[in-house]
Amino acid sequence: MSDGPLIVQSDKTLLLDIDHILSDECRRAIAAFAELEKSPEHIHTYRLTPLGLWNARASGHDAEQVVDVLLKYSRYAVPHSLLVDIAETMSRYGRLRLEAHPVHGLILVSNDPAVLKEVTRGKKVAPMLGLQLDEETIVVHPGQRGFLKQALLKLGWPAEDFAGYVDGEHHEIALKQDGWKIRKYQELAAEGFWHGGSGVVVLPCGAGKTIVGAAAMAHAKATTLILVTNTVAARQWREELLKRTDLNEDDIGEYSGAKKEIRPVTIATYQVMTTRKQGVYAHLDLFDAIDWGLIIYDEVHLLPAPIFRFTADIQSRRRLGLTATLVREDGMEGEVFSLIGPKRFDVPWKEIEAQGYIAPADCVEVRITLTDAERLNYATAEQEDRYRFCATTQTKKDVAIALARQHANDQVLVIGQYLEQLDQLSEALGVPVIKGETPIKERERLFALFRTGEIKCLVVSKVANFSIDLPEATIAIQVSGTFGSRQEEAQRLGRILRPKADGRSARFYSLVARDTIDQDFAQNRQRFLAEQGYAYRIIDADEVINKN
Repeated sequence: MSDGPLIVQSDKTLLLDIDHILSDECRRAIAAFAELEKSPEHIHTYRLTPLGLWNARASGHDAEQVVDVLLKYSRYAVPHSLLVDIAETMSRYGRLRLEAHPVHGLILVSNDPAVLKEVTRGKKVAPMLGLQLDEETIVVHPGQRGFLKQALLKLGWPAEDFAGYVDGEHHEIALKQDGWKIRKYQELAAEGFWHGGSGVVVLPCGAGKTIVGAAAMAHAKATTLILVTNTVAARQWREELLKRTDLNEDDIGEYSGAKKEIRPVTIATYQVMTTRKQGVYAHLDLFDAIDWGLIIYDEVHLLPAPIFRFTADIQSRRRLGLTATLVREDGMEGEVFSLIGPKRFDVPWKEIEAQGYIAPADCVEVRITLTDAERLNYATAEQEDRYRFCATTQTKKDVAIALARQHANDQVLVIGQYLEQLDQLSEALGVPVIKGETPIKERERLFALFRTGEIKCLVVSKVANFSIDLPEATIAIQVSGTFGSRQEEAQRLGRILRPKADGRSARFYSLVARDTIDQDFAQNRQRFLAEQGYAYRIIDADEVINKN
């Protein structure tokens, strides 16, 4: 028994005492295999899950290392049954292997015949399999590689994929060596992906995930399809690739609502790829248009279901997922694991901040007391309308305006979910608003003016959550969000984490209506940031109003 910061319990929960001197060190150690569930003031709750342990296994951590971490930091004796369960869960990863076969193409192999027998009896697995060659080997039907991995994961037997990849059509790509230098963690992330074959790289917003993509392309030296969230992101990828690699303008095509260019490097939006005409996904044949050697999924945590389905068909292509958080509110992390690949590289946000590559951030929750009339309005609203009622009150609008004016000399983003609310804020502040209906050219113009400082404040909807590079933004004011979305909280904080030229820190305000569902959602949204080491301090809205 030691005076460690961690209490390890037999129900697979880990309780971290964040006031302990070793809490930061412990949090970094357990982040590789445990998922944060709750983060109140003094004790944070993590949970061990099979997917978390399998991701750790795929990243090179074995059960012995996980057990050593728990024993090192635990305050009390670690339940023996839990240690056994960790070892057995992690041993499941790799007991089944997909391999290439010179005659039969693709085979499923296991050194444990009982496991092979168990999975082949599964109703969803059996139709994907062919001839059994011996007690340890069975043929897999062509084209079933991805679907089989999905099915095996659901059965609790994740297969390790050694079946290899096609090289794709060769296209020379190299990183430029003049004027900049790839950061060590970016290099390690690209190498971790390349040696793993396929998988996901998790890095904070602002830490240069695009550079990791470019470095992966330099490894592949092949035609590349890049899938992004929107047209603005597509054009930022294009600019970054032209700046960081030896690709020229003619090498890079845009496949979006505005253009349909197919080039050796093609950047397509998820929106155009999932557009349906008469029930048919008209653009999914882009996956087959060229013999791609690499497919990059930007913001992979947002991957739409149709892209998952098609990804199951292209398991012979190398696949790189890029994201700031693997949290998916729909619980489909298992699909990312089985179809894109396991996590190959992850680094805590605070570690990147300590190296000076993202700005330090001060997270502030501003608690707002609604008027009696607003409270009554909220109390009598239908359950499904309650969040909108408390998130869009006049009182909250007044606080947002006061905060924006308080930071009139900073570069400010006012971010929200409800368009009527955003229009009102835009009008009251006399600043532009960017939302879904804003034309791409106008978005780019406004973002450009914001970057140069000609516009000091922008009101933006969720279209600005992802892949928008606004390095000089120092203040974000969040007035409403997508209910309790942790991934959105991470992305919105990421808008202001780009390092500032003058070394300033960033500040992220979240406006929360007291005694409402808004407060419940806020706690859930903040869980991811707590895991990364960001603490929200709470102030009363009167402190904001009284400053003005």
